Amino acid sequence: MKKGRTVSTPAMRPGIDVSPGPRFLAREALGALIDALRGQGSSVIGPTVRDGAIAYEPIDGPDALPAGWHAEQAPGRYSMQHGGSPRQFAWANGPQALKPLLFAPRESLWRSARDATGRLAFEPVLPAVRPLAVLGARACDLAALALHDAHFMPAQAVDPHYAARRAAMFIVAIDCSHPADTCFCASTGDGPDARAGFDVALAELDEGFVARSGSERGAALFDGLHLPPASADQIQAAAAEVQAARLSQRRHLPSRDLQAALTARLDHPRWNEVATRCLACGNCVAVCPTCFCSREAEHATLEADRAEHLREWDSCFTAAHGFMHGTQVRPDVRTRYRQWLTHKLATWHAQYGRSGCVGCGRCISWCPVGIDLTAEVAALLEDAP
Repeated sequence: MKKGRTVSTPAMRPGIDVSPGPRFLAREALGALIDALRGQGSSVIGPTVRDGAIAYEPIDGPDALPAGWHAEQAPGRYSMQHGGSPRQFAWANGPQALKPLLFAPRESLWRSARDATGRLAFEPVLPAVRPLAVLGARACDLAALALHDAHFMPAQAVDPHYAARRAAMFIVAIDCSHPADTCFCASTGDGPDARAGFDVALAELDEGFVARSGSERGAALFDGLHLPPASADQIQAAAAEVQAARLSQRRHLPSRDLQAALTARLDHPRWNEVATRCLACGNCVAVCPTCFCSREAEHATLEADRAEHLREWDSCFTAAHGFMHGTQVRPDVRTRYRQWLTHKLATWHAQYGRSGCVGCGRCISWCPVGIDLTAEVAALLEDAP
């Protein structure tokens, strides 16, 4: 695969000063923000509580947000608890990142059909896209978004499906003040505060939000809302919460490039040990905000003269993923788990200039047997210099 590059989008253009300084958005004015987004013609989705977890759903106003809810996470465990807090974003991430909003789990790429003369014709199938505003994106997911931009929108081969959805997305980020026990974004350098890739970013306090713009679109939204400047005390309180969130994280990955260290340990006995626990279910890949493996397949219709070519999410844990030219190159769980971890943490450096892990911890919480990626890396590198 060719080395990707970061693509400049409206929310991440370098060298443009679009921030008028932090503003203050009172909690009761959050509805005005949502209305302003809808007034731009955007559908608005935000965090809601669904099936015992935080999930992005269409929202009409702030009443749909999970006020008073927080999530407790541990290896193999996720649960929602309700308290008396007025805060609507006092939770760490749920299983859904931005990935399914841009890289569809299943979609048609092109279709074929025979015309009246019997000739076979092909035509692309492009998604019907309308403007979408996302409220509540976390810093780890913005870092994952930058990686997907590099993968799906390199100058030499832009994916039209992803690019169309990406151009239509407006992002309202939320700094994370309540990381889960499984979070380690501070060690990967990707959080807990949003630093790039957003149109608007909010830091939540009890009385409201310290708001900052990150794009021309975000600055224009601020102008329409007529927000007052945030006070020095409010800005300081927001910064203190981010720092406390950073210091509270107990898990971590080594900050150095792990490519040489991990590729030198492909025969380490730890791979055998983790294989006895791993179910190869692919949960870690499904919830990971950066994994992008897919497979393509033909979908025959009931009409004999028509067919569609589909792209679907795939996983390096499936047998088919490792089947190449009549040979199974990853015949067991050991080699499949090794492929997943070494690609994400090691060989991504050659492709994208950084690790593929953004420290969200989802793979830890949503693993049925509680495999902890940070613990596995620590075991593999125990004797490393």
